[in-house]
Amino acid sequence: MNSKPSADPATLSYEQAGVNYDLIDPLKVAAQRAAAATAANLAGHGFTEVPASRGESAYVLDVGPFYLASIVECLGSKALVADEMSRLTGRSWYEGIAQDTIAMAINDLITVGATPLVVQAYWAAGGSDWFGDAARAQALVAGWKRACDVCGVAWGGGETPALTGIVEAGRIDLAASCTGLVNPKSRLTLGDKLGAGDAIVLLASSGIHANGLSLARKLVERLPQGYLTPLPSGRSYGEALLDPTTLYAPVTEALHRAGITPHYSANITGHGWRKLLRHPSTLTYRIHTAPPVPEVLAFIQREARQDDHEAYGTLNMGAGFALFVPAAEAQRTVEVARAQGVPAWVAGSVEAGPKRVVIEPLGVEFGGEELQLR
Repeated sequence: MNSKPSADPATLSYEQAGVNYDLIDPLKVAAQRAAAATAANLAGHGFTEVPASRGESAYVLDVGPFYLASIVECLGSKALVADEMSRLTGRSWYEGIAQDTIAMAINDLITVGATPLVVQAYWAAGGSDWFGDAARAQALVAGWKRACDVCGVAWGGGETPALTGIVEAGRIDLAASCTGLVNPKSRLTLGDKLGAGDAIVLLASSGIHANGLSLARKLVERLPQGYLTPLPSGRSYGEALLDPTTLYAPVTEALHRAGITPHYSANITGHGWRKLLRHPSTLTYRIHTAPPVPEVLAFIQREARQDDHEAYGTLNMGAGFALFVPAAEAQRTVEVARAQGVPAWVAGSVEAGPKRVVIEPLGVEFGGEELQLR
């Protein structure tokens, strides 16, 4: 098994691009522990938390007849690509950027079995001038509303601060929070039923989504034509990077209507396919079918000289969301996803054994120690 990162000195890693999860993740763990100590405050309101949701992609609150789930997520640096491509092409790309931002929140929220209900917006600009570009601002509004409509959520409101001196001039920091409903309670998906024999269904990504952009932007320094470098298809590198993130809520809602309740779900974002290890159970996740790799991700892997271990441990490599379902419902899960326009594959199975992901077609393995989020 190729279980170690490449030693090629020409490899461009995510850490070299400025993102070191070994530094970030300990803070996340410390914050989770402090946050868990506040759960007792809910008793004064007559509610309780669902402890198993701690460390998952969304926090779940028991309010009696149903559960509430909530999440907040930021876009990250993808807006910087949009800004540069706007300069190069004269076109606004912010309608897609809006979808990316909402997807970061909603695709996390639905992992716990929640129906998204309300989205709130946080648009923090580096100065009031950012909002003076009417075409760009209206593209952001239009894209935000469209993504809300696709997911069937209400846009409740938001905050639009001008943070001169905090956010760089001419830039914007985008984030979204989302609240959802788990009803009936039996729809809750926190992995308590996850076990050996379950099938792993992978849903296709549309490209890089909104994770790994620090690496993608760093790679531009190696490309003679920068963001305008043509891919084999003829599309530019920058255009392909800006393909909007797939919204998976229509799939999870369709699964509910079809009577399929996953045993667990994972949004494949930062940490790439290591996210398949997210649940604390000691299980082996064996992949026998890897989805096709989007052109832009294959290009990044090649130009950054990453081996498969590095690429699949950083990027989604064609799989944006994972559903762990009873084996008897795996093919029907694929059919439901495809009916919603999202390609899907029965990609593997869950086995008894050490905590690891084994990607058999590539000879790649990730051990449980390679993802520390709790």
